[in-house]
Amino acid sequence: MEVSVIGNPQAKICRAELSFRELGFRFGSGESRNKVSFLAHQGSKWKEIRIRCSPRSVKCEAVVSDQAPFLKPTSNSGSLESVKLFVGLPLDTVSDCNNVNHMKAITAGLKALKLLGVEGVELPVFWGVVEREAAGKYDWSGYLAVAEIVKKVGLKLQVSLSFHGSKDPEIGLPDWVAKIGEAEPGMYFTDRYGKQYKDCLSFGVDDVPVLDGKTPLEVYGGFCESFKSAFSDYMGNTITGITLGMGPDGELRYPSHQHEANLSGAGEFQCYDKHMLSALKHYAESSGNPLWGLGGPHDAPAYDQQPHSTSFFSDGGSWESQYGDFFLTWYSSLLTSHADRVLSVASSAFSGSGVSVSGKLPLLHQWSKLRSQPSELTAGFYSSNGHDRYEAIAEVFAKNSCRMIVPGMDLSDEHQSPASLSSPEFLLGSIKASCKRQGVVVSGQNLSASVPGGFERIVENLKDESVGIDLFTYQRMGALFFSPEHFHAFTVFVRNMNQVELSSYDQAVEAEAQTVSIGSGAGAHSLQTA
Repeated sequence: MEVSVIGNPQAKICRAELSFRELGFRFGSGESRNKVSFLAHQGSKWKEIRIRCSPRSVKCEAVVSDQAPFLKPTSNSGSLESVKLFVGLPLDTVSDCNNVNHMKAITAGLKALKLLGVEGVELPVFWGVVEREAAGKYDWSGYLAVAEIVKKVGLKLQVSLSFHGSKDPEIGLPDWVAKIGEAEPGMYFTDRYGKQYKDCLSFGVDDVPVLDGKTPLEVYGGFCESFKSAFSDYMGNTITGITLGMGPDGELRYPSHQHEANLSGAGEFQCYDKHMLSALKHYAESSGNPLWGLGGPHDAPAYDQQPHSTSFFSDGGSWESQYGDFFLTWYSSLLTSHADRVLSVASSAFSGSGVSVSGKLPLLHQWSKLRSQPSELTAGFYSSNGHDRYEAIAEVFAKNSCRMIVPGMDLSDEHQSPASLSSPEFLLGSIKASCKRQGVVVSGQNLSASVPGGFERIVENLKDESVGIDLFTYQRMGALFFSPEHFHAFTVFVRNMNQVELSSYDQAVEAEAQTVSIGSGAGAHSLQTA
């Protein structure tokens, strides 16, 4: 089969079948240090796809070589071949104007991933792109184009329906939602200083008809039904899974850290919009303590303050008092109820479609060695009497037959700052244990592409037999992903998952090459990473 760059049928990347049995990878040096080569064996010859990375462009070249490095199977035990590996596409794959960004570069990257043996890719689909102009007016054109490319390459697709905005790249909520928010600011999360978080809607309005007479849950449901209809030809074959956005950055949590660059503090409680204050007031009155419903804790620290800078999170502090239990129980119950409602909407919409439904949790490992675990409390995770804080959440996922996505499988305790009192390994183990008890299937993700020892830690987590993880999504494709240093590490990671190792090889002999520039020129943009 002849493979050509989408949009330029005359620019041939390679001429070969995609079902290659052996793969090799070569990394440039000197003037070619920004070049990554993918080699695949067919018959007596090797086919090579090169991706050359630079801040402003990506290039692909086709080369036929008779002597090339290759990968061969080994008899190593502990195979991870049953784990399906996906790679996240750039967050700005489709722009806020519904155009596919860097089409040729993404197409070349997809073909490289296919040759490498990756199962598929994850596509972030933003509410603010699809339903941008008016309620019920959906434009899926950009995302449909991407789905068709993925199908033609022969990869599978996991889709993340994102009901939140993004700062980088800058994608907001739909214009019509933002306009309503100007007149109804109470629909956004608000902190005690009155600062609003406008990248997603407050859990307090889930069942309140604030969106042109409809509730957010009704709007989310309509979005899901429209997606199912528009992508009906792909459901259950190319598209194998749907992830529902559940909060900030798609994760189930309150936006307790609104300054992502500074996570040194405990975060702030987000309960000061008028709908949440009304719910708190009602809860306090029904509990016989009306004065407790006037607002959140007065002695909690600010965003960037250390947990022990005030008394609330200290040992014996307010969080352990009767009032603390009252407030944290209410605060966390809204998070749990929100999860149940959103997953119920998704399960209902996609029932019988041949796809799995997932939701994503955060890994709030900062300060996790403290008894109070303040980063989890401000984000909404709490259980009284020392019970597991994630048990109720796992029960909700089990009730709705949904998978749980857990990030941070690349993190290890040894690489955390001692001052942060952080233990991602312990927290990840606790979440996985809760899922196992409730029979919830866990899917994994990494947190960053630049974590020391990250790939080795991912492999260790995937080999954990106590919780069978059968799907892992590596985040995320972009210029950094295809840089020689990173992509070399990624290929070694894939090799470890597929029981293959590099053999020795002689100097490769290169034949004639044909070069295709992708995204080059003064106006080109590098792939967006996250």
